[in-house]
Amino acid sequence: MLTPDTRHLTPLDLIIMPLRITQVDAFTNRPFAGNPAAVCILPTAADPAWMLDVAREMNLAETAFLVPQRDGYDLRWFTPAVEVDLCGHATLASAHVLWEDRHLRPNEQARFHTKSGLLTADRRDGWIELDFPATPPTAAPAPAGLSDALGAKPGAQSWERTSWSPIRRRRAAASCGCDSPATASASAGRR
Repeated sequence: MLTPDTRHLTPLDLIIMPLRITQVDAFTNRPFAGNPAAVCILPTAADPAWMLDVAREMNLAETAFLVPQRDGYDLRWFTPAVEVDLCGHATLASAHVLWEDRHLRPNEQARFHTKSGLLTADRRDGWIELDFPATPPTAAPAPAGLSDALGAKPGAQSWERTSWSPIRRRRAAASCGCDSPATASASAGRR
């Protein structure tokens, strides 16, 4: 029922709750560079359809949603189209926001409970170090049409949970970043 105090409010006005969404440029030391991600800390778990709508509105590669728990934060990532199981730059952005907004003490570890398991972040010498699970690749045949698309016969391939990649003989460097607290030196991961 509308009263004189509410007659100018729409139904949407009656359900809006203010939330802060922070955009962080990860892997850079200057504005408008790096890899942007949005971070939203929620008081309680939200409906996934609503989180997807927010991610569409943000229109960034990923939007991270955090919910405080007793021993860390639940963390979920959404692109404008789907929820994803793991996102490094949005995890980095989330840790940065937790420390910058003083949700965590400066030397306190950020702990994230995700669909990919427990992820952690620590501050080390002005950097943020992420610890992600390492899933060794498994040999697999090339998908149909790959040779034609590449115009060459591929060597050995592997399936790494979300993508096909060539098996490399050399170890790839696992660190990146620069002089900003919003960057990371990613550890090689747990085995």
